[in-house]
This record gives sequence, structure tokens and C-alpha cells, in this order.
Amino acid sequence: MTTRALAEFVAALKPETLPPVVMAQAARVVLDAVGCAVAAWTEDAEKSRVAREIAALYPASPGACVIGAPGVSAQPAFAALANGILVNAADNDDTHKRALLHVGSVVVPAALALAQTRGLTGRAMLAALVAGYEVAVRVGMAVMPTHYRFWHSTATNGTFGGAATAAHAMGLDADGVQRALGLAGTQAAGLNTFFESGDMTKSLHPGKAALNGVLSAQLAALGMTSPPGILEHPKGYLAAFSLDPKEAALTDGLGTTWEILQNGFKFFPSILASHSPIQATLAIVAKHRPDPARIARIVNETYETVRTHFSNKEVASVMAARVSVPYCIAAAAVDGRLTQAQFAPARIADPLMRRVLERTEVVADPELNRLYPANFPARVTITMEDGQSFQETVMLPKGDPGAPLSDAELEDKFRGNVEPVVGAERATRLRDAILRLAEGGTVADVSALV
Repeated sequence: MTTRALAEFVAALKPETLPPVVMAQAARVVLDAVGCAVAAWTEDAEKSRVAREIAALYPASPGACVIGAPGVSAQPAFAALANGILVNAADNDDTHKRALLHVGSVVVPAALALAQTRGLTGRAMLAALVAGYEVAVRVGMAVMPTHYRFWHSTATNGTFGGAATAAHAMGLDADGVQRALGLAGTQAAGLNTFFESGDMTKSLHPGKAALNGVLSAQLAALGMTSPPGILEHPKGYLAAFSLDPKEAALTDGLGTTWEILQNGFKFFPSILASHSPIQATLAIVAKHRPDPARIARIVNETYETVRTHFSNKEVASVMAARVSVPYCIAAAAVDGRLTQAQFAPARIADPLMRRVLERTEVVADPELNRLYPANFPARVTITMEDGQSFQETVMLPKGDPGAPLSDAELEDKFRGNVEPVVGAERATRLRDAILRLAEGGTVADVSALV
């Protein structure tokens, strides 16, 4: 059975058998996720407050930490919930593009919480993270793209990753992992409704997937049973959550092809679908300096999912702006950059920004749609009031595995997220402690700093 194959893979995974490049990449995933969680305290104070307070309702001593909330020690499932909310709060977390899944925002919180409460080594924590990563993205690839019609992949497919990470961290055997995956599958949920409202459920989803994953492993350890073939059963997850399930994707390359090496790290703090058009727009601005007050129309020709999911122009919240491709293009055109500053409420409400937003359209192009998801193509055309037009095309956004961030660029992103909150010296210590996890560094060193 396919579920069984995944369970055996998770149970057998050992840090000493993982390629060094995989362990190093796992540490980079932790670095990026922790940086995003720290930044949440300045970029989304309300979500950060909720994360801290929900974890504080479930105290434990000893417990697991909430990143950026000294004094809060929570039961591991609820620390994972809080940290998952924080990692995703500013929509700057990593993405596996074929699974369309923010894996780090689920597996890092689950791994960190259980590593702290169970006294795992740094390398053991990273191995648990890798186990969850490989499971989550394979489930995602097996149900995409039709899964995305209604379901938020990070919430649903991520739950399996949270369970695999937690089961590995708890040392469950293959039978235990299989039960945990079954318990995860029956709890998986999370709707895409937030794309229009920009509400907090988007960030609840990775946290809840991490919580459900930890809970699933804990229940499995206590002997709770579950459907043994939760993924492949005729009434199981693949059949229920996809119109075109691909069961073979669950095990293709398992243990030899490491999907974590295909992780993408975001360069812009917005929905990944906005990154190629942002880059195209910024290229036009850099070359031609169009006066935003004289823009007549902006058209983003791209793949169909952008039109159906990410084209809302009724932007009434910060998160609504982050998941609106038209807003991100308009902000890049008006300000000539796309940073956290472009998502400040005052910037979103600026009259010129709103005017350019109203003149920005997303059009699905059949030719470009065929290139997705291997590429994330965008052809942006800015037409001025005098009829002059400028066009740029971007196939892969910066940060994609095909155009990856260098170690220096990823560390620059981390510093940009962390230094405004804790200062340069503490940011350096935290960076070093996380990157040492792959080489024998301790979880305690990281915990003391976060």
C-alpha cells in the first residue's frame, strides 16, 4: 500500500543516512521560517498577539517556545499552532511550487516543538523535518492541480507533513507512522475562501496543520487506530480531494529524489503568483521610468490559476493585498519596489495606488498556461495615456529552484526580517545557531535565542 510505503520511509529515515546537501537545505528551511516568524511581530501585530495568546491557554512545564514570545511555554501541539501562524503571517514563507505548499510553515513548527520537549539533537530535528517535507509535497503533487479549486494545500496536504515530522521526532515505528498518517488524513481541512477577504485563516492553516500533525502522532503513540490506506483507499484522501489523483506521485523517487532540494525561498513578501509579474513590472520601471499618474492600463498575461485565485482587486486588508496579484503589480509600478513597506495600510489606501490598481488586469494566456507549473510565467504590459507601451516577460521568479537565492541572499532576507526586531548582534547569533544544526549544533542554542 502507498500509505504504508510512506510510513516505512519515515520510520527508517536516519540523519546519518541523509546526504549533507539535504541536511544543509533543511537548516536553510529552518532559517527562513524562523526569520519569517520573528518578522511577524512587526509586520502583523494582531496575528502575533493571537498566536501568543492561544499558546498561553495551553501551558506546559517544560514545554515548547513560541518564537518571539518570552515567558510562554506551551504544550507542543499548541506551540506548533502558534509558530505556524507566525511563520505565515507576513506571507513571506517558502513554497514548493509543484505542490503549491508552504512546507516550512508546517514542518518547522512541528519539528521545533517536539525537538524541544523531547530533547532531540539538532540533526535529529532536521531529519524529522525532512521526513515531513518529503511526505507533504508528495501528497500535494498527487492531488494537484484540481485540489486547489477549493482547498488550501498548506492546510490540507501540509497536515500529512506535520504528522510525518511529529511521528519521526517521537520515534514511532512504521505501524505508528501509518496510524499517524491515517489520523492526519481524516483531519485535513482548510478552504481557499481567504483569497478574497484576506482574513486570518490563511495563517491559521499552517499552524493548524502543524497542530493536527503533532496530535496525530501523539494519538498514534497511544495506540489509536486509523484507516491503514488513508491515501489510496477508494474513499480515501486522493479520491476525495482531487479530480485527477496521481497515486504514483506519492512514492516516485522516495528516498532518492529529495524534494526539499526543490524548495523555493520567497524574494518578495507576497503570494508566489505575484513574483514573476512583480519582477516584470520592476524591470519596466527600471528601464523606462513610466509616470504612474499617467498609466492607462496594466495587463498581466499569465497562467489560469492567477486569474481564478489571485486577481481580487477589492483589497481591504494587508493580507488581501499580499494575495492580490493586481495590487502587487500596481505597488511595484507606483513605488518601483515591493517590500514590506508596500503593504502598510496607509500605502494600500493611497489614492494613486488605488487608481493604478483599478487599471491593472490579469488575463489567462493559453500558451503561458501550458508552461505552468514548471514555470510561473508572466508577461506584463504597461500602456500609458499617450499610447506608448512597455512589455517585459519573466518565466521564473527569483527564489525559484531554477533561479535560486544564494546563501548570501537568503541570509540577507533573514537579517531583514530579524534585525528590526532583535538587533544585528542577536540576529547573527541566531543565524549561526540555526545553520549549525546540520553539523551538530543544539536545539537548545536555537531555543534560547528565539
